[in-house]
Amino acid sequence: MKNKTKKALSFDYRYGFSMPSQPVTKTKKGLSQKIVTEISKHKKEPLWMKNIRLESLALFEKKPMPSWGADLSEINFKNITYFLRATKSQKQRWEELPQEIKETYDRIGVPEAEKKFLSGVSAQYESEVVYEQMNKELKKKGVIFCNMDTAVKKHASIVKKYFGKLIPANDNKFSALNTAVWSGGSFVYIPKNTRVDLPLQAYFRINSERFGQFERTLIIAEEGSYVHYTEGCTAPTYSTNSLHAAVVEIFVKKDARVRYTTVQNWSNNIYNLVTKRARAEENATMEWVDCNIGSKKTMKYPAIHLAGKNAHGEMLSIALAGKGQHQDAGAKMIHLAPETTSRVISKSIAKDGGRTSYRGLIHIAPNAKNAKSHVICDALLVDKESQSDTYPTMKVHAKNAQIEHEATTQKIDEEKLHYLTTRGLEEEQAKGLIVNGFIEPVAKEIPFEYAIELNRLINLEMEGSIG
Repeated sequence: MKNKTKKALSFDYRYGFSMPSQPVTKTKKGLSQKIVTEISKHKKEPLWMKNIRLESLALFEKKPMPSWGADLSEINFKNITYFLRATKSQKQRWEELPQEIKETYDRIGVPEAEKKFLSGVSAQYESEVVYEQMNKELKKKGVIFCNMDTAVKKHASIVKKYFGKLIPANDNKFSALNTAVWSGGSFVYIPKNTRVDLPLQAYFRINSERFGQFERTLIIAEEGSYVHYTEGCTAPTYSTNSLHAAVVEIFVKKDARVRYTTVQNWSNNIYNLVTKRARAEENATMEWVDCNIGSKKTMKYPAIHLAGKNAHGEMLSIALAGKGQHQDAGAKMIHLAPETTSRVISKSIAKDGGRTSYRGLIHIAPNAKNAKSHVICDALLVDKESQSDTYPTMKVHAKNAQIEHEATTQKIDEEKLHYLTTRGLEEEQAKGLIVNGFIEPVAKEIPFEYAIELNRLINLEMEGSIG
């Protein structure tokens, strides 16, 4: 099979390859009521979801582009394809997928990961999930792990109860866009007192040029339950831009715990504009582990609403920006109840003229007595051309709240570099080792298999960064 990559620019990005595009269904470029209606028709959706889409489109058209954060002026909404179906049906065996899609996931390594350390896998290619499988024992316990398109039809009562309740369409321009054209994504339901000991993973792949991927993820963890959901993402490297605008809503009930790990490794022509929000009830724990390595521009600020007494929230993040990249990311901790606690650890690296920005909010509501929050924000500049910014906001409206904020900006330590190079390491290897030590407080929180991949990605990014 010929691999049609003449438009793709491979550089050193391992996943920058493209496959022949052979869509089953594809809408015309541009966004309109006709396109949104067509997407809903292709999916054979109920009328209530079609109406939500059309209402959201109207909101999107009225909402202005963000005037802060990353520069989004090059996005051309008229030149994007908003829906592409790559297969006639979803499969439960990798061997049943079209050859070019199966080869894509084999090269990425997802089937192998499923065999080794996952409870379930969902693989989205373009607009829809093409492969889905979950441990049979979990199904017997009542765990639901399926794509959102299936959930709208088979679990409508749950979807109606939670869809858009944490992130309404009018929240921002890109949540409105997602709600209008969403496709794919994951629906996870964990019954009361049920533990999912191995991670569930979703993998998102964009293959086409000038394409928009808009998955929607909804996770409900009932009282006393536990789940670790992980996601990864890659795309070919083209000379033209594509758009990824996802929405994630998570509901963590009393005494439950959810960990959501992202290793974002988009190619450097992707605008990654994501809205993620969770609600934690009494004694619940919500943890975001967010690693942003790829994309052209990222704007992402996962939030946790600490709504119940003793609820705890964590945000552990890594951002690396190279040439032509701006990682504008951060966290929002909204303390709404007494005795709530939160912790934010942000590690950012800028190299080759790249830019990282930490944008955070700690909000303590009047009734959030004795709330505690600790923020650590560290930036590492690899060269003189790179840039790092910090935009912390703290709004404290309760007495007896305890807020701590630490921030540092540093360069590669010349003494450490000299020590390592005099012990036989090349300068690039030495820098990679220093960077891996810098991100270690976050990397150690990631499952072993993902930590190995993250360190490999960091080392690849550091190659050629001497300056």
